[in-house]
Amino acid sequence: MNDLVDELIEWLRIPSISTGGGDPADLRRAAEWAAEHVERAGGSAELVQIGDGYPLAIGDLRAKTADAPTILIYGHYDVQSVGDLSAWTSPPFEPEVRDGRLYARGASDDKGNFWPLLHAACALASEGELPVNVRVVVEGEEEAGSESITEWIRADERGADAAIVFDSGMVDAQTPAITVGLRGMAMAQIEVRTGVRDLHSGMYGGSVLNALHVLHGMLAQVVPGPDGTLRDELRAGILPPAEAERIAWERLPPGAQVLSEVGGREAYAGAAAEYYERNGADASLDINQFSGGEPRTLVPHVAHGAVSLRLAPGQRAADIGPELERLLREGAHPDADVSFKWHLADPSLFEPDLPALVLAAQAIERATGTAPALVRSGGSIPVVAEFAARAIPTIVSGFGLPDDDIHAPNESYRLESLELGSRTARELLMSLADL
Repeated sequence: MNDLVDELIEWLRIPSISTGGGDPADLRRAAEWAAEHVERAGGSAELVQIGDGYPLAIGDLRAKTADAPTILIYGHYDVQSVGDLSAWTSPPFEPEVRDGRLYARGASDDKGNFWPLLHAACALASEGELPVNVRVVVEGEEEAGSESITEWIRADERGADAAIVFDSGMVDAQTPAITVGLRGMAMAQIEVRTGVRDLHSGMYGGSVLNALHVLHGMLAQVVPGPDGTLRDELRAGILPPAEAERIAWERLPPGAQVLSEVGGREAYAGAAAEYYERNGADASLDINQFSGGEPRTLVPHVAHGAVSLRLAPGQRAADIGPELERLLREGAHPDADVSFKWHLADPSLFEPDLPALVLAAQAIERATGTAPALVRSGGSIPVVAEFAARAIPTIVSGFGLPDDDIHAPNESYRLESLELGSRTARELLMSLADL
C-alpha cells in the first residue's frame, strides 16, 4: 500500500493542467511518467502526438500465454485548473495525506482512480503472472475534449476484447458500481453581436438591438418547461431503460437523498423521485453561461452564452446538435450576428449481460465483498462512446465519491479507495482471462 501511495504522489506533483493555464511540458512529463511504468514492468510504451494535442501514453504488456484475450485499460493524466488557490488547505500540487485521504488536484479525477489499475497490470506483468494482454492508453485531453484519443481510437486497427475505464465512482462508501450507460453531449458556445460598440441606453435604448436581449430570446426557445421536460425535437431517439435496470435502481439511494447531500433543490415538483430516470436515461439541458454588458446604463453590443444538452442513450450528437442550433437560431433577431462553437459527444450503453460485464461484476464482488450496482451516469466520458462504436465491451467503474470534490478546491481521494481499486483491478485482470 505504501508503494501505491508514494508513487501516486509522484504523479500528482506534476501539474498536468489541460484546461488553460497549464504548461505543455508538464503534460508531457505526466505522460512520460505513465509510459515509464509500463517499460519498467517489461512492456513497451511510446508517446503519440496527434496534431497540436497533448501526447497519448500508449503501451503494451504481454500475457504469460500466447492465446490470451486483449484488454485495453484507459485513464487520463490531465487535470482541471486549480481555481482559487486561497480556497485550498494545502497546495494543489503538493500532495498531503490527512485523515485517511490524499489531497491534491487529480487525486480522484483521474490519476488516483486510474493508478491502481495501471499499477496492478504492471505488477502482474513484472511477476510473470499477467493472464491477459494489456493495452495501456492514457490521454491528456479528457478535461478538454478528448480530440487526440478520439482520432487515435478511430484509426486503431487492433481493438480489444474488452476495455476497463476507472474514471467513475461508487454508489456510496460501501457499494461499488459498474456504469453501464453514459450520456453524451451537445454543447454550444454562443456569441451574439448587434453593433460595433456599446451605446447609451437613454439615447438609443429601445431603438437599437441589445445583444443580451437577442441571446435571451434564443435561449428561451430551448429552456425546459415548468415540469423539466425538453422539447420533443431534443428528445428524439431516446431508448427507454430495460426493466432490469429499473429494478437495479431500487438498490440506489433515493433521489431526494442524492439532491440533499449536495444542497440541491428540486427543479420542479417530483424531480427527486425521477432522479435516476432524468439524469441517466433522459436528455437534459442547462444554460451554463449568460454574460454581457456591465452594470452601467449601456446597451451591450456583444453577449456570450453557453448551453449544454446531455444526450441519453439512443441519441446521436450528429443529429441532435444541428437540431439544437436550428432552434436557437429561430429565436435570434435576423439582424444579429450569431456564431457557434460546438463540442459533440455520443452517449453509450452496454448491456449488463455481456460476458465481459458479467465477469467484471463477479470480480468486483469478490474484491470488495459487495455486488456492484448497475447504474447509468448523467455525465459523459467521450472515450467510452468511441469504444461502444467499435463494439468493445467496456467496464466503467472506479471508487470515487462525492466527498472527493473533483474539479473543486481540496480535491481528495480516500486511501481506502486506493486499496479497493488495487484489489479490484487485479481481480478484474485475472477474471477477464476467461473471455
